[in-house]
Amino acid sequence: MRRHHRSAALTTAVLVGALLAAGCSSGSGGKKSETGGTDAAAGKATTPRMTVAMVTHAAPGDTFWDLIRKGAQAAAAKDNIKLVYSSDPVAGNQANLVQNAIDQKVDGIALTAAKPDAMKGVVAKAKAAGIPVVGFNSGLDNWRELGMLEYFGQDENIAGQAFGARLNQQGAKHAVCVIQEQGQVALEARCAGLKKGFKGTTENLYVNGTDMPSVKSTLTAKLQKDSSIDQVVTLGAPIAMTAIQSVKDAGSKAKVATFDLNKDLVAAIQGGDIQFAVDQQPYLQGYLAVDGLWLYKTNGNFSGGSAAPVLTGPAFVTKDNVDSVAEFAKKGTR
Repeated sequence: MRRHHRSAALTTAVLVGALLAAGCSSGSGGKKSETGGTDAAAGKATTPRMTVAMVTHAAPGDTFWDLIRKGAQAAAAKDNIKLVYSSDPVAGNQANLVQNAIDQKVDGIALTAAKPDAMKGVVAKAKAAGIPVVGFNSGLDNWRELGMLEYFGQDENIAGQAFGARLNQQGAKHAVCVIQEQGQVALEARCAGLKKGFKGTTENLYVNGTDMPSVKSTLTAKLQKDSSIDQVVTLGAPIAMTAIQSVKDAGSKAKVATFDLNKDLVAAIQGGDIQFAVDQQPYLQGYLAVDGLWLYKTNGNFSGGSAAPVLTGPAFVTKDNVDSVAEFAKKGTR
């Protein structure tokens, strides 16, 4: 991680947040592209109609990305933007989707760089074609070297360290960090940060996040094999909900805490099945990525001066403050 950018990043986050407050797939390897829906066509801006492609590494069925898309659609509706969303968890296929957007001569591209090396070539091609590219959600350590205009997301390593510090306060001694996609930079950074911030024992458990029954059986077997594990750390809300059942099936006394939220996860925090969640505010990430492209195209603005990211997290959601988040979760925006 590039530590010398952190204070600048935090300052930028505050300033840009205040300014902005004022104001899936086509091609090979993915599902068909989808536009932003009827709301996205009813823009309030008087600027010329733009087309923005959002290309992510979302896996089918992961509700986290619904929040990203809703934020992106809200910004598109406000900014008179036609939003074309596409996704594929396979890095090569995601790169093909970005190439499709370039070929369609879109006005801007917002993408996730979970596998940065796969994005290097297509980002360079977009720049050569005069298409601005912004990063969000994954790729915080790589967006500058990839040549992106700006980045919106969470410093996952710092979030992991904060997560570990909270586990220290709660007296945990042995944590297993469940990674649903091996090699995904943001997920690996979370567990690396956890290991740095947690005083107890930390080990990683790799599972196939696209096969939830397999996730359940793999984690259950791990907990049955090692009764010293007293803390399960998951990196996504659907995995966390499955982990609750794994703990019960294994007869384990381990507690569950997680990164990321959805409506079911909020209810689980309220009910005490989940200790807490780290919220990186995916709705905000989607919103800022699209709005950032609009600001650049219409007024030449770029957040962070292309030097520092705009941070959207971490924010802890616990039983003490979850009720204030629940009303937004019911609307599907947190």
